[in-house]
Amino acid sequence: MKCVSARPFSAGAIILIERAWSTDSAKFPPRRKARPIAARLGIYNRIHSRTQKRGMQMRRLGLIQGAVASLALVGWLPLAQADTLDVVKDRGYVQCGVTTGFAGFSTPDDKGQWHGLDIDLCRAVAAAVLGDADKFKAVPLNSQQRFTALQSGEIDLLARNTSVTQRRDTALGAIHAGINFYDGQGFLVPKELGVTSAKELDGATICMQTGTSNENTMADWARANNIKYKPVVIEQFSEVVNAFAAGRCDVFSTDASGLASIRISKLKNPDDYVVLPEIISKEPLGPFVRQGDDVWLNAVKWSLMAMIEAEELGVTSANVEQQLKSSSPSIQRLLGVVPGAGKNLRLDDKWAYNIVRQVGNYGESYERNVGMGSPLKIPRGLNALWTKGGLMYALPIR
Repeated sequence: MKCVSARPFSAGAIILIERAWSTDSAKFPPRRKARPIAARLGIYNRIHSRTQKRGMQMRRLGLIQGAVASLALVGWLPLAQADTLDVVKDRGYVQCGVTTGFAGFSTPDDKGQWHGLDIDLCRAVAAAVLGDADKFKAVPLNSQQRFTALQSGEIDLLARNTSVTQRRDTALGAIHAGINFYDGQGFLVPKELGVTSAKELDGATICMQTGTSNENTMADWARANNIKYKPVVIEQFSEVVNAFAAGRCDVFSTDASGLASIRISKLKNPDDYVVLPEIISKEPLGPFVRQGDDVWLNAVKWSLMAMIEAEELGVTSANVEQQLKSSSPSIQRLLGVVPGAGKNLRLDDKWAYNIVRQVGNYGESYERNVGMGSPLKIPRGLNALWTKGGLMYALPIR
């Protein structure tokens, strides 16, 4: 082996020695002479800089990939979540979280069959996804259990007269899928108490259920109106009702729809009680699903939209067969007459048709469960269609 050395340089000069090792000089190109490092430093620095930067980028990428993999393993990222739509199709029924018994919204009859506005939403989702509105299972939950059950996967859908708030929509691993009832917190009192306004409740004892937004809303309203009260907070809804009926508190405070339900279905003499006129909060009630489960979110959200859209278009469970022949493009899209109507939702084209035929439109559901066709007789009010002075408005199905 031979080493190529450089010509002599002045004392102290820094040089790069290019060495070529060979056993057969004919196989290698002519050897170049060494040059001072000053002549090649720019090239060396550029190569070294690029190499360092490339190495740092690769290390960062490795760290990011490792972090993503770790998070996915513990289920913190959507990619680790099973697709609920596929799970429900494989299982054959929807697991729907509901109240433990709330007249007008979700309550079982003597035969164990569940009925109510929220139950109809569960049935609508089952009809859209599985083609059969009866393929759902009601899972009774109290207010403290509901979000835990959703997060854990015990239920697929929470339809439990639950208010949509910023915290619930961002901090609990859940996201709302629309509004199916616009409500507000109110007050139920015995007529013998002799009050006609909530502002006369200074010093009253007020019953509420723990784990709901009612506690904070009540505290905020009382502070703003300089009213002092004694809260009686109980976990189980039925026990709150019993405490109120037994006279342990002067007032029952919850959503106005709940007060109407309690007055009619839980109190021995409904005419002895009155709901005060004040509504002290906005309580938009709606279904929730898990965050990051967008395909399932779409299935639930658009099932509700289909019920509202059907009412807007005048499509009912009674006339849906005739409406299949309608020349209206909107009705044709809704009922799946137009091919591909369910493609983007990964549902059958007849998904909305199945909802209307088996469950009915939103107006039908409202009237039989909480409206004038029910014992509660709650006026439509804010829950009327937007064309009739209410807030109910379906997103365009197109």
